[in-house]
Parts: sequence; C-alpha cells; structure tokens
Amino acid sequence: MKDTGTTGTNAVDWEQRIDFDRLRRERLARLKAELDRSDLGAVLAFDFSNIRYMTATHIGTWAMDKLIRFALLTRNTDPISWDFGSAARHHQLYNPWLDATTAEADADPHAPHHGATRPRLESGARAGISTLRGAFHPDAEIAEGVAAKIKRELEKFGLADQPLGVDVIELPILFALQKVGITVVDAQQVFMEARRVKTGDEIRLLTQAASMVDAAYDELYRFLKPGVRENEAVGLVAKTLYDLGSEYVEGVNAISGERCSPHPHVFSDRLIRPGDPAFFDILHSFNGYRTCYYRTFAVGSASNAQRDAYKRAREYMDWAIALVKPGATTADIVKVWPTAQEFGFADEEAAFALQYGHGIGLSIWEKPIFSRLVSLDHPEVLEEGMVFALETYWPSADGWGAARIEEELVVTADGCEVITKFPAEDLIVAGKRYFTVNGELPMIRDAQSHLNTPEGRGETHP
Repeated sequence: MKDTGTTGTNAVDWEQRIDFDRLRRERLARLKAELDRSDLGAVLAFDFSNIRYMTATHIGTWAMDKLIRFALLTRNTDPISWDFGSAARHHQLYNPWLDATTAEADADPHAPHHGATRPRLESGARAGISTLRGAFHPDAEIAEGVAAKIKRELEKFGLADQPLGVDVIELPILFALQKVGITVVDAQQVFMEARRVKTGDEIRLLTQAASMVDAAYDELYRFLKPGVRENEAVGLVAKTLYDLGSEYVEGVNAISGERCSPHPHVFSDRLIRPGDPAFFDILHSFNGYRTCYYRTFAVGSASNAQRDAYKRAREYMDWAIALVKPGATTADIVKVWPTAQEFGFADEEAAFALQYGHGIGLSIWEKPIFSRLVSLDHPEVLEEGMVFALETYWPSADGWGAARIEEELVVTADGCEVITKFPAEDLIVAGKRYFTVNGELPMIRDAQSHLNTPEGRGETHP
C-alpha cells in the first residue's frame, strides 16, 4: 500500500497523518475529471455519499435516507451545496472550500462564461431543500423551487442546453426539471468511476475504520458465551466502535446457531448456546469511510461439520486473495468460487452476495463488483489503489451451521494488502473453557452426553 503517513484517530503536529485538505482536493479533482470525460454539462447529487465526496459536507447520518439535500457540480464551477438553512449557515462559517464556487470566476475578468453574464459573488453553501420524500404538499411547489435553482446555475454558466446527470431522484423533481427544459440523464457511472480508485488519504481512513473493527472483534471474542443474545452482541460492538470514535454504526449482522443457514442478514434476540456457530458482519463509518467485515466463531466448541465448513470458506477466500493484483479481473476472482448449485441454490441470483466482492469507500457497495451473476460476462480490471471486500460463505454438512468470512483488501503495485487484521486463518472458539475429571473438554465435539455409552463411544464388549 502506498504510504505517506501513519494512521490515527486525530491529527497531530508531530506526524504526517490524514491530510483533509488534500483529501477534499483530490476527491473533487477525480470527480471533475470524470465529468470532463462525459458528455454532461453538470452533475446533480442527492445521494448522501456523492454529496460528501463532491462537497465535503456532512450533517449527520439521520439524513442519509431523506433525499432532501442536493449539490451541483458544473464544468465551469466548483460545487454548490443546498442544505437546511442552519446547516447551510454552518457550512458558510466552517467550510471555506465552498467559497471558491463563484469567487474565482469573479476574480478573473477574462474567464469565459459562454456568453452568460458574469455571476455575482455567492457562497457555494446555500439554503435549499427538496420535497422530504413527498411529505411537503405538492401545491407548495418545492420541486419547482429545486428546478428553478438548478436552472439558474446552468443558465448562468452557459450550460442549460447540455445534459444534466443525476445520481438518484424523486419523480416530482425529475418532472420539474424536465418542465423547465432541462435534459436529465443518469450520472451514477460518473460518480462511481470517480470513486473507484481511492486516494492515499482515503486508504488510510479505510484502514483506520477497519482497525476499529479489529478491536470490536476482540471485545466480542471475550464476550461470547452461552446465554448471550445476538442483540447484546450488537450493543457491545456498537458501544466499542462509538467509544473509539466511530461516526456511524450502520449495522452489526449477528447470526448464530440454526439461523446461520440460510443466512438471514439480520440479528435477532436468539440466545447463543454451547457449541453454536456464530458469525458477524460489522459495518460502520469513520470520517465517512466504511467497513464490511465478517468473522465466524464457534462458542465453547465446534462440531466437525462446522470446522469443515470454515475450512472450505477459508480456502475460497485464500484462492481469491492470491489472484488479486493490478491487471487481474473480477472474472479471474469469481472463477475460483463455487457455483450457486454447489452450495444449494438454484442460480446465481438466488445465491447473490454469499460468494461476493464489492468496493468500499464512502458507501459499502462501490465498484468493482465481484459475483458470478455479472463478473464472468462483464469483467472489471483491478487497479492499484482500489479498496474492496471479498466475502465467502459455506453451509455446514449438518444442515444448520455455516461459515462466513470477509477480508478487506487494498490493491498494491504488485499484489494486495489485507487491512482486516482480526485473526481468521482458522476457526476461533470463543467462550468459557470447560473441564471434566479427565481434563479440558475438547474444542471439537460431535458427541452428546446421551451417546456416552460403550456403544456410543464405539467400544466393544469383552
């Protein structure tokens, strides 16, 4: 991994760590480059992660599903962000990088504006809201107000006749933009391509986020025992991460016992029992940068079936990691994974996300995507600086257990670096050690007490 500094949760004067000014500059430069390569005049973002990538603004994770904030980047301006009035005022005070939006154009009297009148000096942080996902009365004309704001900027900079790319959009906003003569097209690929390869600062933030999950798994290992509920494990992990400085614990997948196969992707209040398999996925954000990080445990002891399932999942993982390097493709990786039918599913759509890979950054599912569903026919080339997670799964032969493993990787010049460090080379047994009169209870246990007879032990009578 290209390294120009150390990681830490705080900036200090005595070490080079995250350079947030550089992070903002480099992200915006990548997005501008993708916009220049497209046939779009501007891009309009409603998606929380795209807004942050473009503007480096953030008002709390509660807003992620509201589609109420929006931001515009044109070929001729820096970003303009519209937000809740009080948030916009805060941005004006504390986000000086947004002031460059029109100030540079005003400062240069010879700057071309395609025949448009030179703009007056305005802040790039402005008050403005969308429709609250339909909560506003349609007659309030909020959607029309959004369209008017966007049209004003496009006309001001001579771009009103060029396509406007949008990432996600509510239908009233789409119709309002079209009504004022704006051609709206899909811009998701512009944003995804910009975010595909990470900057050095992004890689360090992703590494720090993963290191916090390392610590959470260590706490979880010490906490697991019979009688603990899945939801209690979720609470412990969330507290550990927030104590370490997490911005947002998006979710903790806590799955145990018979719930492991099929994988339900949601935790419950199930009591963990002796001998249970238990796997967890921890998703959180540090300064916007996310994790997707599975680990599997056995509690107290493991059956031979569970051990074998883990070994199989680990082998698929290691075969995949061995192939990761610049120039390899997503098709190369998925070819070493089993087909859906090999582990009990009808087709690749039915088995989607069990043998899987995805980019991670400001959101957890970015480019590139690794799946037999799409990668064999539409391979993507791996590049230095990509950061992604690879996930493998295998159900145990007993019909109810399973193993789930996930590693996060940075593609380096000659291979890759694994940044998820909690041990996963072999199945870890968590929980209290038990002792009998003959010594420590074995960690591999298939036999139950009712089979503890000479016949059950396979002994023959004299």
